[in-house]
Amino acid sequence: MKKTETDNKETLNGNETVKYGALAFLPLLVFLALYVGCGLAFTIMGAEDPFNKMPRHVALLAGVAVALLLAPKLKIDEKLNVLTENMGNSGVMMIVLIYLMAGGFQGAASAMGGRDSVINLCLSYIPVQFLIPGIFLMCCLISTAIGTSMGTIAAMAPVAIGVAEGAGLNAAMVCAAVIGGSYFGDNLSMISDTTISAAQGCGSDMKDKFKMNFFIAFPAAIVTLVLYAVLGGGGSGEIEVGSFDIIQVLPYVIVLVIALIGVNVALVLFIGILASGVIGIAQGTVTFFEWTEGIGTGMSDMFSISIVAILISGIIGLIRHYGGVEWLVGKITAKIHTRRSAEYGIGLLSGVLSAAMINNTIAIIITCPIAREIGKKYTIAPKRLASLVDIFACAFITLMPHDGGMLIVTEYAGVSPLSVLRYMFYTFALLIATCITIQFGLLRTKEEKEALNK
Repeated sequence: MKKTETDNKETLNGNETVKYGALAFLPLLVFLALYVGCGLAFTIMGAEDPFNKMPRHVALLAGVAVALLLAPKLKIDEKLNVLTENMGNSGVMMIVLIYLMAGGFQGAASAMGGRDSVINLCLSYIPVQFLIPGIFLMCCLISTAIGTSMGTIAAMAPVAIGVAEGAGLNAAMVCAAVIGGSYFGDNLSMISDTTISAAQGCGSDMKDKFKMNFFIAFPAAIVTLVLYAVLGGGGSGEIEVGSFDIIQVLPYVIVLVIALIGVNVALVLFIGILASGVIGIAQGTVTFFEWTEGIGTGMSDMFSISIVAILISGIIGLIRHYGGVEWLVGKITAKIHTRRSAEYGIGLLSGVLSAAMINNTIAIIITCPIAREIGKKYTIAPKRLASLVDIFACAFITLMPHDGGMLIVTEYAGVSPLSVLRYMFYTFALLIATCITIQFGLLRTKEEKEALNK
């Protein structure tokens, strides 16, 4: 391998690969500056619907343009190939399919009366002040059972946000409760891809990693439940509780039960769509074509965030191609000199990679080999490494305005990502609890303590 410093590039087997370091992240920064910056500016100006003045997909298009302008010595065809290959990878297409199926289910269930029935059922039996903590707790249980945050969000968001609207609750707080509870299980579940990747990558037993995480995540969840109970309020004004038909609630029950069994979330939502049609047509609350129209409308509502997910993946692919991820790893690991800084560094590396790539699993896979080497040097137990890598990867991604979970709940609720972030109590509590264990050397194993005392 030959390096040419003047051109800031490497030559490998005759192919030039440009290494731009921090500059590789410019397309992502342009997108965030345009979308978040314009949204904040119009919010200060008092404009109506400020975050739609610069739509997400338009801001992303500007980011794509910047990404293609970088590396002028690379052929535009090569850059376009990298962009489109990442836009169309199987993971992104699965997310898009889930978006569309979730929208279709929401539209179908609403058309046959299921949405109104489930809202009125909840309002009839659950005190309003316990609705938001209840939503958070239910998301925690479901996500732990099925091991996926996106699956939990797709299943719970239509119900939770519908209940919030019916009860006059703070929609942004409800969105935060759904996201926080969904990532609680993503971080803990034995069948979560992040848990499996972190445990295997760091050489830890699954049960040991679970216990380590639990002692950090459980107190954070308790604090979150209390905060939602205290700050969730009683809704706005008088709540009119209408009638409900328990049969019309069945599509939601079917979706949640099948999801808990562990069926793929896309198939779960498809079954929910069919159940809505069968029940609605049998009861006479909807005709066949009213049902199909409801599915189509719901799917159409998801077109915008589907495009956003596709464009984000393409930009991140170019960032990786330009050497941005490699630069980030090098910068963070270079600052590690003590055990405490090692734990902070491992967590920060996993979290920042997760936020930068909008993929916590890939961030964990990249971080784990580095974490193991650092762990050997500073005598950090594998289960501790796995816990840190997983917690920070899951926590950081929840704070990104363009993460899949954030996109889907804000689309349903019609609120801005920044309004949701202020209520992300679980994420903040989880990060604070983790930092406390690092700062004060808590949850260390007997072997770690013995090594430190030598």
